[in-house]
Amino acid sequence: MGDWNTAGAQITRRRRATFAAGKGARLLPLNGSSAAAAHIPVAAEYGASQGRGKREHSLEIIRRTAKIEKKKRRNDFTEQLSCHRTQESLLSSGSGYKNYRGVINWCVVMLVLSNARLFLENLLRYGVLADPTQVIPLFLKDPYSWPAMCLLIVGGAVVLGTYTILLLKLYSYKDVNLWCREMSTQKAKKLARSLSCPAVQHLNGGEQQVCYPGNLTLKDIYYFTFAPTLCYELNFPRSPNIRMSFMFRRLFEMLFFTQLLVGLTQQWMIPVIQSSMKPLEDMDLSRMTERLLRLAVPNHLLWLLFFYWFFHSSLNFTAELLRFGDRQFYKDWWNSETVTYFWQNWNIPVHKWCIRHFYKPLLRKGFSKMVSQSAVFFLSAFFHEYLVSVPLRMFRLWAFMGMMAQLPLAWFVGRFLRGNYGNAAVWLSLIIGQPIAVLMYVHDYYVLNYGQETN
Repeated sequence: MGDWNTAGAQITRRRRATFAAGKGARLLPLNGSSAAAAHIPVAAEYGASQGRGKREHSLEIIRRTAKIEKKKRRNDFTEQLSCHRTQESLLSSGSGYKNYRGVINWCVVMLVLSNARLFLENLLRYGVLADPTQVIPLFLKDPYSWPAMCLLIVGGAVVLGTYTILLLKLYSYKDVNLWCREMSTQKAKKLARSLSCPAVQHLNGGEQQVCYPGNLTLKDIYYFTFAPTLCYELNFPRSPNIRMSFMFRRLFEMLFFTQLLVGLTQQWMIPVIQSSMKPLEDMDLSRMTERLLRLAVPNHLLWLLFFYWFFHSSLNFTAELLRFGDRQFYKDWWNSETVTYFWQNWNIPVHKWCIRHFYKPLLRKGFSKMVSQSAVFFLSAFFHEYLVSVPLRMFRLWAFMGMMAQLPLAWFVGRFLRGNYGNAAVWLSLIIGQPIAVLMYVHDYYVLNYGQETN
């Protein structure tokens, strides 16, 4: 027993000495153990130190976050007490504010109220003059009395307008077939089938495509005669079917706006024109200006109603009835910032005809763009004067000069005015320019036909 205790004490002392030495030196492998096992105590000590470092770092982040939150709460409290910040007034250009819907609604309300006052004043002064049922009896009973003469003039203008449209259509029909014949002649040597093209070709979708000379039929030319376009094509775009509800809505609009145009002319236009004869004879400038401004509102309203009646209701009705696919009869001319943009977009059928059959041929013949544009305005001015002077049976050039005046006006607006200012100039020319021409023609017609009776 004593020997065993002595040996155990020696082994214990030997182990303590070994562990004490291991504190300052690397532990060596014993009994064939790996070196990695020898490093386990050191790794454990390093991991413990790393864990403490992470905890200290996390505590530091928490303390910083707390400081930031505390500072933010102080700032929020300061902002709660503050009622001012750097900002521009809404009506300043630098504010970026663009929502003026309320101002636009106010303008509409003021426009309705002001015109309602004028209409009420007209009723109180002249009574109810509008009676669409008396138009036809008046026209048949005494066609040469005032205002029945206006109906003859309007009827003459409609007839001349119809013949003018037919003339432009036939000119386009002639040009397109001439181009097709020239192209087929040029390709005759390369494509033997160009002159023997079938009248109708069936495509994959089942649609029928006509090529020259298969288009030279009575059915084709009659369809083009009634189609709402002035430019001829061998194959017009066609809608798949006729929408009956759409067509009847357009028909109802046509009938309604026809009655409205006649009623407003009887109630508003004719009394103002009749009351303008005396100031025009006396050349009273102030009274003439007052009559001009009184005439501007009903005249412009009638022009807008006529635009909608013709370019939207009537042309869409005809296009739907004939399944004519191209319904772009006008563009956003009301946003015109230049006079040129207005004339290019308010009457698309005429604009397409002028570009295709007049403007581009002049360019191909060597004329400059300015000369070609001036020639287009000259042609338009001629037709305006023709449609007014012939029914009135007098030649005064007011419409011609009004159209030619668009050239310097277009240059001035395009050169010096931009954006809303240009748009306002276009609207002003439409609202004021037309009543001036109307008063000039009415004055000359009145003096020419009724001046001697008055004297």
